[in-house]
Amino acid sequence: MSASQPPRPAGQNPDAPLGAAPGADTPAPSAGADVPTLLVKIFGKDRPGITAGLFDTLAAYSVDVVDIEQVVTRGRITLCALVTEPTVSTAGELRATVHSWADSLKLQAEIISGIGDNRPRGSGRSHVTVLGHPLTAESTAAIAARITATGGNIDRIFRLAKYPVTAVEFAVSGAETGPLRTALAIEAAALGVDVAVVSAGLHRRAQRLVVMDVDSTLIQDEVIELFAAHAGCEDKVAEVTAQAMRGELDFEQSLHARVALLAGLDASVVDKVRAEVRLTPGARTLIRTLKRLGYQVGVVSGGFTQVTDDLRERLGLDFASANTLEIVDGKLTGRVTGAVVDRAGKARLLREFAAEAGVPLDQTVAIGDGANDLDMLNAAGLGVAFNAKPVVRRAAHTAVNVPFLDAVLYLLGITREEVETADGFVDEPH
Repeated sequence: MSASQPPRPAGQNPDAPLGAAPGADTPAPSAGADVPTLLVKIFGKDRPGITAGLFDTLAAYSVDVVDIEQVVTRGRITLCALVTEPTVSTAGELRATVHSWADSLKLQAEIISGIGDNRPRGSGRSHVTVLGHPLTAESTAAIAARITATGGNIDRIFRLAKYPVTAVEFAVSGAETGPLRTALAIEAAALGVDVAVVSAGLHRRAQRLVVMDVDSTLIQDEVIELFAAHAGCEDKVAEVTAQAMRGELDFEQSLHARVALLAGLDASVVDKVRAEVRLTPGARTLIRTLKRLGYQVGVVSGGFTQVTDDLRERLGLDFASANTLEIVDGKLTGRVTGAVVDRAGKARLLREFAAEAGVPLDQTVAIGDGANDLDMLNAAGLGVAFNAKPVVRRAAHTAVNVPFLDAVLYLLGITREEVETADGFVDEPH
């Protein structure tokens, strides 16, 4: 303890903050449930100095600040200050002084007497992120109504992004995350908006592991089809894919059948395919931002290491795993080597990556679009179906149906402004 710090009260936990009541771990609130308080509300055109001016005005009456909320929307400020009520002899003077100060700045003021602070928030805390392109009043009303119907209360709303999608976050209390997620998933599907529900808490700010599928997720292409185009067998590969989609072949069978069609292709085609791969819009921004935040990022793919290893190097990924095309004497043999990365394999690799990264499984995020991603999406703490098939959207924790991969950042509570500030206002075009 430094010489300038006051002694702690006898019996106080040595780890408790100074000012805590004896035996407490945290300080007692400055305004109890029965303490008279004033809610001071200021409205009007925003300009520098309003917040400082209000509290400078209040300071003359020796009030304590209990709570502050401020928001600026289209140049209009709403500033709310909850303060302890001054002495009876000065309460009227405080009101008159605040109104006079507000009038001098052409602002409106409202002062409401009451008791105590906000009522305690209900148990069960969640962050509900809503993405719209556009976000309509109708869908916002429906989401809010569904939150209320589940027993939840909306404590706060703020905007995360205004482009390329509108993203807003609701802080909700009073409803358990699981039932709330289920209820809002049904509502979101009917409305055509994307809604993600995650539990609140310190874990949301913890370093995480994000693992993505590659084909039609991190990239816009299906790599097997790029190879097939060079082999002149796109139609045959497409037919085998259709058989798998109809359930006539499982993933491993369809993989072997499609790769067999590439037999004899010159290995030089690998470089051509790498050059043809198109990243999904927002992919670089997503990965760059996650890495700046200290996240670890990986990919798992039913495609091929000949492409994923290149992506790992180009994008600075921490992990990458996929199938490997066998090459002998400079030619593709039409076979893959090693264990096949299939639906179960992706979930297994997610767990392996998490263990290697030292990240608990419930702190992982998985992103994918196909049925073979489902085990991985369900194993992760947050599974995101990205522009996925209906069966995947229904089974995942949440769905993103806009074509921008960096929209996933908003589900983690990261705002567009924070991304652009980190990039020095230089971002990839959408």
